[in-house]
Amino acid sequence: MSTEVRQMFSSIATRYDVTNEVLSFGIHRLWRRTAVRLSGAKEGSAVLDCATGTGDLALAFKRKVGASGRVMGTDFCKEMLDSAPAKAAREGLQVEFQVADAMDLPFADDTFDVASIAFGIRNVDDPVKCLKEMARVVRPGGRVVVLEFGQPTGFFGALFRMYSKVIMPAIGGLLTGNRAAYEYLPRTSAAFPAGDRFLALMDQTGAYQERVAHPMTFGTSYVYVGTVR
Repeated sequence: MSTEVRQMFSSIATRYDVTNEVLSFGIHRLWRRTAVRLSGAKEGSAVLDCATGTGDLALAFKRKVGASGRVMGTDFCKEMLDSAPAKAAREGLQVEFQVADAMDLPFADDTFDVASIAFGIRNVDDPVKCLKEMARVVRPGGRVVVLEFGQPTGFFGALFRMYSKVIMPAIGGLLTGNRAAYEYLPRTSAAFPAGDRFLALMDQTGAYQERVAHPMTFGTSYVYVGTVR
């Protein structure tokens, strides 16, 4: 799956930010701010953002940790990363970026205070391995933060599913020229474990002493926070 996913993101990279803004109505900004707040990151913290894409969450963390903090953003798709350094430079933020696989991180144990991944863990070949690898590079007592889509229920859930299956592929395809990518993304979101089922994946790693799920926007997305053993 990794090769196919890499090719898919490569094909939409140049239009990813614009399309994401349109499809989420800008609410992804609120979700990222919530993830940063729940991470416990503070001035001077060292943060790793996996599957950073064009760097939005990495930049949000850099604003939080300040000049004395360090933020490293990694992604396994070079084309997604290509625009990230210029975006950071425009905001006067010093963030490091590196091509790397979230399941095989090129960092020593206990390097970071926080590791995060936003809307990326459902695209890795082995989510449990990814969660364990992220915990490995975080010091004991530090946090791993996962921002991912959920499956809302009730009336809002029905509206969300219709939007995901019909409107999102149409608009995404129009803006990027790759309708298949925006059929894949909501399909994987609907199938990926959410809520307690995702917490069970975290438990399988044996790497976390505590973990909690924070639902947002009627369960449309979750912030999962695990405290590393």
